[in-house]
Amino acid sequence: MLKVALIGLGSMGKNHYRVLKTLPNVQISALCDIEKPAGYTEPFYKDVDTLLEKADFNTAIIAVPTFLHKEVAIKCLEKGKNLFIEKPVASTPKEGEAILQKAKEKDAKVCVGYIERFNPVVEALKNELDGKEIYSIGITRVGPFPPRIADVGILTDLAVHDIDLIRFISAREIKDKHIFKSQKIHNHYEDNAILSFKLEHEIVASITTNWLTPFRKRKIEVATKEAYYEADLMEQTLVEYSAYQKNFSYVIRNCMVKKQEPLVRELKALTNYMLTGQRGGLSTIEDSIITLEISGDKANG
Repeated sequence: MLKVALIGLGSMGKNHYRVLKTLPNVQISALCDIEKPAGYTEPFYKDVDTLLEKADFNTAIIAVPTFLHKEVAIKCLEKGKNLFIEKPVASTPKEGEAILQKAKEKDAKVCVGYIERFNPVVEALKNELDGKEIYSIGITRVGPFPPRIADVGILTDLAVHDIDLIRFISAREIKDKHIFKSQKIHNHYEDNAILSFKLEHEIVASITTNWLTPFRKRKIEVATKEAYYEADLMEQTLVEYSAYQKNFSYVIRNCMVKKQEPLVRELKALTNYMLTGQRGGLSTIEDSIITLEISGDKANG
């Protein structure tokens, strides 16, 4: 049985709670936040120190604001707990390295929550790309500004998803980058960015992301030697365009995607990892540090 303490009951924490309640072999042993919301019956603690002193659990899900990740993670690791940390692992690569070193010292199982890895359309796209020569990857992730995001900008909140996806989908490392960003409506951080990359094997990639668009769009477009793919992460649809002709005709195929909530798939993978040691597609601390390094220093704009 996986005994879980859920630390942070904001928007994402509440989603974790909802899904965890449906999973077999999972027991929510404790909850922790600065204020107790109505409707929760599990043992509740208002600070992490008291939680670690009194609650009985083996795995903590950390869903607090990013700037608190290092402090909370280190405290949990010191007490021998395994961790699932919502993305990114920390605010900076240096803080991520501190968590990594403590996890190694304590021989703890730790993974980072890049939920888009568990979007069924991403899995279908990755399977379609297996064995194909990738030319380019383009990702669009835009939408209106979410008022709940106050402690980070769009690069740390949204772009990290897609930097991770570029590496995950292509199985190639990013060798060069250019990031252009601006701040239009956010009080403290960037809310508009275009990122471009060059990967191993001469693959080029780009990310367009902002909090300025009045509607949400989440799409991945991949050009390969054999075909062109368009994935809609919200609708969970995948279309292949192939057999191009000089008269601009082509063959369209709707690829099979078994639709399911990504968080359900992610938390099932987490349960399996903690109980069996099989990581599956779960992100490592090292993956998240790489993503932070790419989204952070030496950005233009």
